[in-house]
Amino acid sequence: MLKRAAVLMLSLSITACANLSTQSLFSHYSASNAQVHQALQQGNYTEAVEALPDAPAGDILDGMERGRVNFVAGQYPDSFAALQRADMAVKEQQRQAVIQLSEGLNQAGALLTNDNMITYQPADYELGFMHLYLALNYIQQKDLEGALVEVRRANQVQESARKLREAELGQAAQEAQRKGLNQNLGAVLARYPDAGEKLANVQNGYLFYLSGILYEADGELNSAYIDYKRALAVAPNNMYIANTVLRLATRMQMTEDLTRLQARYGKYAPAEAGEGRVVILDEQGVVLARDGWRLPLWLQDSRGDGVIYNLALPYYRNSTRPPMSTLVLDDKPVNGSELANVDNMARNSLNEELPVIVVRQALRVLAKDEVRKSAAKNGNELGNALANIFNTLTEQPDTRSWQSLPSSISMYHTDLQAGTHKLSWSGQSLDIKVAAGRTTMVWVSRQGNQLSWWSVLLGES
Repeated sequence: MLKRAAVLMLSLSITACANLSTQSLFSHYSASNAQVHQALQQGNYTEAVEALPDAPAGDILDGMERGRVNFVAGQYPDSFAALQRADMAVKEQQRQAVIQLSEGLNQAGALLTNDNMITYQPADYELGFMHLYLALNYIQQKDLEGALVEVRRANQVQESARKLREAELGQAAQEAQRKGLNQNLGAVLARYPDAGEKLANVQNGYLFYLSGILYEADGELNSAYIDYKRALAVAPNNMYIANTVLRLATRMQMTEDLTRLQARYGKYAPAEAGEGRVVILDEQGVVLARDGWRLPLWLQDSRGDGVIYNLALPYYRNSTRPPMSTLVLDDKPVNGSELANVDNMARNSLNEELPVIVVRQALRVLAKDEVRKSAAKNGNELGNALANIFNTLTEQPDTRSWQSLPSSISMYHTDLQAGTHKLSWSGQSLDIKVAAGRTTMVWVSRQGNQLSWWSVLLGES
């Protein structure tokens, strides 16, 4: 029996590790990525790049992490290449909507180990950010056409991912009913730390506003107006977005919209002759990393047998980020307004995934208990103990998420006379070129006491 138990556990390890690593079998993603996350929080960009682990979660998440970390580190070719690899991996994953043999083995390994053995499927908001950072790479290269391609693709990719996720949720519900686990799911969700929390910020105002800037720079005013309005729907109290919508509604003579907009936000004050627009997109901090949460739970299988087991679920700790000092533009403070809150997006995404995660956990508990029962037959306590040890060590929360994203993004815009202007922060400064009737976009990312930034003069408005 000892030999059989050892062979069984070794076989499970080999099956699971064929896709990923032993780190995923006995630990979780946030633990392996902690050094990168901490270095980025402190603004140590070079150290964060050097600390990036070797693809612990597959090509998609690895590519996204490397793309973002290299971007803030100013290593743009490396960032672009990494994000393109992630994009190609996402395309391949979405082409394989019908689960193939390789994924079937992946699921089988996960059934007796943990969710980290399942191929990573990026959340909708992560897919949006993948295309957003590809677009930013193109903008930094002064390639407006390439950037426009990415913002056009962003909504399509997110919609495809949403359909796949809905199908997965339906399959999970059917499997829970078939196994008689429905009565247990409510108990888990009721005790989960984030249960019942409905977050308002579920769409990416950053992506909407950036795409509006790009469409407008390319002369596609209708498309720009649509995305600016979508950004305003996400952040209705952001006066900078409201003024942008008012400006285009006035220019395009959207009489019906103007009546409603002016009733809430007032009239648009046009720029003076010789002025150009400066738009500052200010990324701050680093998004929260998922943590692990364990819950002792009594589960009952279809035969009526019960087992007490510890579920290992991902969750987000409550955390506050200290406010950053103000940017200064030509000796005047830049008082930005929030455009997007990535922490909220991440929390909301996990809450949407939770029912599927809990179903898999419950099914895994029953499967592992069957292995334990088999090992304990004929009173073999050693086999039972080995199975229990294996079950405990391999039950790890799935903390995979894009952990190098900013915590939040604010925006600011103003009209300035043509010429060179200076943006300053913490003893550093950036020259900004402004041209009459055109838009200059400034990208800023601040972590700790460090920052990364650049500006680009876009096309005709």
